[in-house]
Amino acid sequence: MKFFIDTANLEQIREAYDLGVLDGVTTNPSLMAKEGIKGVQNQRDHYVKICEIVKGDVSAEVIATDYEGMIREGEELAALNPHIVVKVPCIADGIKAIKHFTAKGIRTNCTLVFSKGQALLAAKAGATYVSPFVGRLDDISEDGIALVADIVEMYRYYGYETQVLAASIRHTKHIVECVEVGADVATCPLSAIKGLLNHPLTDSGLKKFLEDYKKVNG
Repeated sequence: MKFFIDTANLEQIREAYDLGVLDGVTTNPSLMAKEGIKGVQNQRDHYVKICEIVKGDVSAEVIATDYEGMIREGEELAALNPHIVVKVPCIADGIKAIKHFTAKGIRTNCTLVFSKGQALLAAKAGATYVSPFVGRLDDISEDGIALVADIVEMYRYYGYETQVLAASIRHTKHIVECVEVGADVATCPLSAIKGLLNHPLTDSGLKKFLEDYKKVNG
């Protein structure tokens, strides 16, 4: 499974990349705003900076919600860097835009997916990735991981090449559950990725190794 980091913070992206496990980045307008990046040009410059750190797919989201606007923004974003994947919302005009981008060889990430039906339409339009939102479904007492599992099963049954990119990952357990159901990608905060390192037996074992070493070597 591939790891993407879900942030616009350059330091966090560098830290995840230096760890040696980072495959890509996802961003959105909310994450850009969190970093205080305002203005279209500044945001696009920031995407380029991200692409210079990570030699993998970087999802850059369109702001427009109409077909013509999505096409215009998406083509401009794709032209910024070869690593850019155009992130498009799962609405009617978004599906149309994905079909257009696919025909032009522009890779896409269909975002804000909350049902198998939406995931089916995205795959039929040729989306490179589809992003079911795990945490947001859990927030309303629905099973986000179950949706990821259902989409994975559907794509494998019909032979769709669209990759399942589990999004809205809140914690390390979500990552492990995504592995168990066969997600292609999980996009997560840095804390969730680093959380995979944590185990009390690792800590206690290392402590004992060091104590035994000091007994022998002083």
